[in-house]
Amino acid sequence: MLDLDATDIPLYGHPPERFFHGYYDSYCYLPLYIFAGDQLLCARLRPANQDAAAGSLAEVERIVAQLRGQWPEVKIVLRADSGFCREELMGWCECNRVGYVFGLARNKRLRRIIGKPMHEAQMLHQSTGKAARVFTTFQYQTHKSWSCPRRVVAKAEYLDKGENSRFVVTSLSEDQWVAQDLYEKLYCARGEMENRIQEQMHLFADRLSTDEMRGNQLRLYFSALAYTLVEALRRLALKGTRWAQAQVDTIRLKLFKIGAIVRISVRRILLQMSSAYPWKEIYEQAFGTLRC
Repeated sequence: MLDLDATDIPLYGHPPERFFHGYYDSYCYLPLYIFAGDQLLCARLRPANQDAAAGSLAEVERIVAQLRGQWPEVKIVLRADSGFCREELMGWCECNRVGYVFGLARNKRLRRIIGKPMHEAQMLHQSTGKAARVFTTFQYQTHKSWSCPRRVVAKAEYLDKGENSRFVVTSLSEDQWVAQDLYEKLYCARGEMENRIQEQMHLFADRLSTDEMRGNQLRLYFSALAYTLVEALRRLALKGTRWAQAQVDTIRLKLFKIGAIVRISVRRILLQMSSAYPWKEIYEQAFGTLRC
């Protein structure tokens, strides 16, 4: 499962390619991230004056080729919000045996199609007094932008405040994923990627203050590399400890950013740490694992 997302990095002063983004209501960069679970595969810096999906196809092509070079039979599915629901990306996936699950922006046509399920949800809400969901699936094609009909899964939800419809377009068949499971278990799980992006921001991904775009891209790569190293430390050295699922910022502050006396001699480098350090058992386990 490859998760794609774009996020904002606010800008101050007048760095190169500085543009205002209406959604984020600020001057910012709009980097593209691609994750496979906890593994960061792409951190591409982009100005904010372009579509959220800009450049994503080139990165997906590169990553898919590398994955299939190692595992030729691996099944790959792309998952992203409606900002990546573009004909170019969906058409490429369909031609290259790559599945996809993308959010689909609401419009009047889609709302009319789910009129009956929404009425059912409203009646259920009125009878129970609780939020009600009804799921349905259908074939849908836009008037101009899509080259062919595609499967759409709709969530017709009725809350105290009224209707709350959501739509997902996918290449996965109903035999593989029924409507409710595809939305609740597969698509909604993409929210975990936002936590991974936030972790990388804790590793100074927003320090983009050089006077060249390529210099800022290099800084973003350094932050991405730092995340990759800390994630590997968490996965390998902290396995079985209380920090096995800790945020990278927690690991940085409690495992790295600690005081010690460094004594250097001809034969060795000696680290003297405080005996009152509260997590010395975890430190010793991580050190021993990495040393072996």
